[in-house]
Amino acid sequence: MGRGYIVEDAVESYLSQLCDLKSTTITGLLIGQSSAQRDYVVMASRTPPKDDSTGDCFDRDWVTEHARQVSRMLPGGLSVLGVFTISETDAKDTLITLRQLVFSVDNLISSERLWSPADDDVTDCVTLHINSKTRKTVCRTFDVKDPKSIAKPADWKYQSGVCSSWITVSCCLNVNMYLPLPTGKNTAETMEKCIKEELEIWAQKIENGVFLLDGKKLPEDAELTTGQVNTYVSLVFMPQLFFIIFFCCAHCFQCEQRQSDVVQKCGGSVSIRGTIHSRAHVHSNKPKARHALKRDMICTVATRVQMLLEELATSGGNVFSVPLGELLFPRRIFCPMKGRGPICVCDYQFSDEGPAEATERLKEMLDIDAEDDDIDMSHEITPENINTETADSEVAGELFSITPVEEKTEDSTPQKSTYIGKILCLFALIVCNAYGYTP
Repeated sequence: MGRGYIVEDAVESYLSQLCDLKSTTITGLLIGQSSAQRDYVVMASRTPPKDDSTGDCFDRDWVTEHARQVSRMLPGGLSVLGVFTISETDAKDTLITLRQLVFSVDNLISSERLWSPADDDVTDCVTLHINSKTRKTVCRTFDVKDPKSIAKPADWKYQSGVCSSWITVSCCLNVNMYLPLPTGKNTAETMEKCIKEELEIWAQKIENGVFLLDGKKLPEDAELTTGQVNTYVSLVFMPQLFFIIFFCCAHCFQCEQRQSDVVQKCGGSVSIRGTIHSRAHVHSNKPKARHALKRDMICTVATRVQMLLEELATSGGNVFSVPLGELLFPRRIFCPMKGRGPICVCDYQFSDEGPAEATERLKEMLDIDAEDDDIDMSHEITPENINTETADSEVAGELFSITPVEEKTEDSTPQKSTYIGKILCLFALIVCNAYGYTP
C-alpha cells in the first residue's frame, strides 16, 4: 500500500477551477506537511505562465524556480510536497516528465537548506495528474533521495477541515552574528560562499538548542496537547529556545583553549543583527513542533540574507559599496489562508514596499487573492516604524541590518574575551541547571 494523502477540500475546488480554464496544459505545486503515517495537502499553486511562453508548461527551470520562490514563502511545518499537472493527455504520457520535475524541485529546494535532515524525514514526493476532460486523478510518489526510484501508487482523498485543528507555535529570536570575510578582493561569489559557511555554523547552534515550553524541557516525543482538542479552536504556543546558552555550556571546557581561533586576519566583516519572528504550523497527530520551529528560524534568516545578496547582485553592487555600511533586511509579514484554520503564508517586505507589493507577489507565486488589509505586518518592526506601529507588537526594535566593515584585525591575545567567555559559561550552567538540563 502506498502513502496516503489527506487533501483540504479547498484544493479540490481550486484544481476543478483550473480544469475549467480549458488550457492545453497547466502545472503547479502541491503544498502541505508530511508525517510518518500520511501527508496533508493544504494548498495547490499554479506555476505562473512565462511572459515569453512557448507553450511548454513543463519548462523544468521555470517550474523549479517557482518552487524555490514558493518555498521561501512558507512558514515552519509547510513545504512543497510535489507537483501536479492538468492536461487532456493520458497520465502515463506525463509520467517521465513529472518524475523529472519532482526530482528537480527537490534538488533545488534542498540545496538552499542549512538545517540537517533527520533520519525519519519523509523523502517521498507526490505527483498528481488530472485529466481535464474526464477529471480522472492519478496520484503517484517517488523517493527523491533514490535516483533509481520508480513510481508508486498513492491514495488521494479529499476532506474538509484538514488543518482547522492544527497547532501554531511561534517565538521571537534575537540574532547577533559577526561574520568575517576573507582577505583580498571579495567578489560577490566569494562573499556569498563565506557568509553561507558561517550561517551553517549558526544553524547548527539552533538545531542543538534547548526547546522549552512553559519553562520545561519536554521529551522529543512529547505531545503538545492533552485531552480532547476542539476542532475549531487554534492552539498557539509560545516556546523558548536557549540555543546560545546551550552551545556555550556544552563547550564550556573548550572555551578558553579555542579563544585563539577567534582572532584572525580578515578583509572585512558582515554583521547581521536584529529580532525575528518565527512561526510554525503543525498537525495534532504527534507533532514535531520543535523541529518545525527551529527549521523556520534557520530558513527565515537564510532567506533574508540570500534576498539581500540577490538584490545587491541585481543592482551591480556589493556590500562594500554602501558608504555607511548599513542595509536593512526585509521584514517578515504574514497572510492568513482563508478557510484553512490557523494556516498562514509569509512574504518579505523591503523598506520601500507597501502591502500592494505583497498582495501582488502572493497572487503571482501562490495564486492567492489577498487584500491589503489581509497583510499582517505587526510582528516585526523596522527602525523607522518603531514609533508608528502598534504597541502590542511582539518585536520592538531593529529588525535586521547588515554592516560591512573594511578592517584587518591584529593578532593579539583576547584576554578580555576569555574573561567574559568564562562568565557566560558559568551563567549558562546556572540557567541550564535551573531548568533541569544537564549538558
